[in-house]
Amino acid sequence: MKQISILVPKGAVALSCIEGSFVAFNKANDFLESLGRPALFNVKLVGATKEAQVYDRLFRVTPDVLITEPHKADLIIIPAVNGEREVAISDNQDFYPWIVQQHKAGAEVASLCVGAFLLAATGLLQGRRCSTHWLAAADFREMFPDVELVSEKIITDEHGIYTSGGANSFWNLLIYLIEKYTDRDMAILASKYFEIEIDRDSQAAFTIFKGQREHQDESVKQAQEFIEQNFMEKITVEQLSTMFAVGRRSLERRFKKATSNTVSEYIQRVKVEVAKKGFESSRKNINEVMWEVGYSDTKAFRTIFKKTTGLSPLEYRNKYNKSAMKAN
Repeated sequence: MKQISILVPKGAVALSCIEGSFVAFNKANDFLESLGRPALFNVKLVGATKEAQVYDRLFRVTPDVLITEPHKADLIIIPAVNGEREVAISDNQDFYPWIVQQHKAGAEVASLCVGAFLLAATGLLQGRRCSTHWLAAADFREMFPDVELVSEKIITDEHGIYTSGGANSFWNLLIYLIEKYTDRDMAILASKYFEIEIDRDSQAAFTIFKGQREHQDESVKQAQEFIEQNFMEKITVEQLSTMFAVGRRSLERRFKKATSNTVSEYIQRVKVEVAKKGFESSRKNINEVMWEVGYSDTKAFRTIFKKTTGLSPLEYRNKYNKSAMKAN
């Protein structure tokens, strides 16, 4: 039996992460037994206190076992906890020594969505790659600079330390774990039952790039505003350096520190975000949108767009614009 231990944290927990994990592994047991195989998963809710946690003012979740009681986990699942990051981390600090101790004893650990903040607070992500909700990426990088955030990824697997992307993409990680503990056939069965697209690798197509403004570097903010207002132009680092009277190397360094992007990356992200909106809301063809955001090389535009979103311009337009699909 694999002991699946789902944390019952304090705070604004995404109840779907707890309920979804509980249902997924128990349903996997049903699948196994329907095929004449023994159930594999023993699923427990693990709390730091005996009191039931109330989520969304309506739903009470009571732990099956406490971290102070004898309990050997094979997989610990950390649900998403929303709200103020520092408060969520502080409120759940009793879990961290237990998670670390269990990991040292052989347990694997998986965080779902912004549960990555709690996982990072244990220290187990230091020097590793992880994902989280794309909307929380800037906060995560600021709070945990020693963790390599790959926010475009749906799943990361760092030798038994797992993370998932944002919101409902935690289902992709659950199916990935079911496959790891059972086999491919069980994963396919689970994906069909829950109607989850299997082997989805990137959440980049869902990302909305808003720029990173939570910094105090005024010259960088001015450069960002200029880029965003003049996305149709060909903008160079030298041009920005001269415009804001900042040396090129200094601007590059400060820009990267403030936004987590190089100047060139930021320019590309802004152009691609405008292009995405063009594909979503107009019936313009690929070349028309490309020209409007300042690209003249179709191959270069397609390459940058797909690298950023995980989809080609045509795939993106067809996915998010029904009127464009009807026109094809």
